[in-house]
Amino acid sequence: MTNRRRFLQSLSSLPFVGGLFAPHFAVASPTGRDFFKELGVRPFINAAGTYTVLTASLMPPEVIAAIQYASKQFVQINDLQAAVGARIAKLIGCEAAMVTSGAAAALTVGTAACITGKNQEFIKRLPDIAGMKNEVIVQKSHRYGYDHAVRNCGVKLVEVETAEELGKAIGERTAMMLFFNDKDLAGQIKGEQFVALGKKHGVPTFNDAAADVPPTENLSKYTKMGFDLVTFSGGKGLRGPQSCGLLIGRKDLIEAARLNCSPNGDTIGRGLKVNKEEMVGMMVAVEMYLQRDAAAESKELERRIKLLVDSVANVKTIASATHIPEIANHVPHLKLTWDASALKLSAEDVRKQLREGNPSIEITPATPATPDEIIINVWMLQPGEDQIVARRLREIFKAA
Repeated sequence: MTNRRRFLQSLSSLPFVGGLFAPHFAVASPTGRDFFKELGVRPFINAAGTYTVLTASLMPPEVIAAIQYASKQFVQINDLQAAVGARIAKLIGCEAAMVTSGAAAALTVGTAACITGKNQEFIKRLPDIAGMKNEVIVQKSHRYGYDHAVRNCGVKLVEVETAEELGKAIGERTAMMLFFNDKDLAGQIKGEQFVALGKKHGVPTFNDAAADVPPTENLSKYTKMGFDLVTFSGGKGLRGPQSCGLLIGRKDLIEAARLNCSPNGDTIGRGLKVNKEEMVGMMVAVEMYLQRDAAAESKELERRIKLLVDSVANVKTIASATHIPEIANHVPHLKLTWDASALKLSAEDVRKQLREGNPSIEITPATPATPDEIIINVWMLQPGEDQIVARRLREIFKAA
């Protein structure tokens, strides 16, 4: 306990690194109630990453303070959205911005903006798109589970594979071109060429970069590249409210997106509400993220990885490797593999023992499940939790 206390006290002298060193204690509400315990919901140590189903990231104290500040006063929501959007756009260095209820909501209202513009009749009719542009072009390799948020607007997704096919697919019905940033390496048409084709044919391009910060420069990279719209998740690497997202890009399209969204009634985005607390919290999250010490954060993540590797170094047949995804979730991941014939232990056994232990630990979900490999993401670990994960890994593998 003394060593842990000293470790936590030493954090106060370290530079801010996006909430990475935020102290993590047993949490009690101001009333002293333990709500999760009352509800029978078990918290866990997050060694998985910023998965929505695992409640993504934790907000730093500055964001919580901003939310509490906003919760105590009334304002005109349209005025606040405009002011917050202007502040965020200035911070990032783009024409315009708005806070949305997640990146998926940004996909919906951004698509709607490309279809309707500021035409009030069209805005009220979506997803009835009769007489409107009703096609969105996407590379076949860029189809993904979240493009449902685009299809919500009633559009048809037109799949292409080459630049030549894309050029032929563009017509009078083309409303938008959709790009999934995480699949940039998979598609034949890379980001810069995709943008150039959109500019050539006068079609707006929309880049879904939801999980693609860090690195910090990505916040401005894609609008500078020329994408007309870009979305980021607010509750992952940015550490804002998990129910928030950012939609940034061309001023006219952001204005149209706002018209297609709450608080405006009779719109496709009326249910995609963002409250004043989330708007101010998201603004502060962007401010904090741009102040982060990326080098210190990287060094800390490397230290955590080494601690975990050392914890199982003496267990025969275990091999370790560090992997940093090229685009999305661009942080170090630790991969542990072993000979299942020597260690009578499957990846699911390890996952189950970590989850059911005390405290519970979640590691990166296996997709698809691999029988003798686990992946651990140390990014979301709070101070001291890396030592707990290391101890549990050592116990599980040595027992096998």
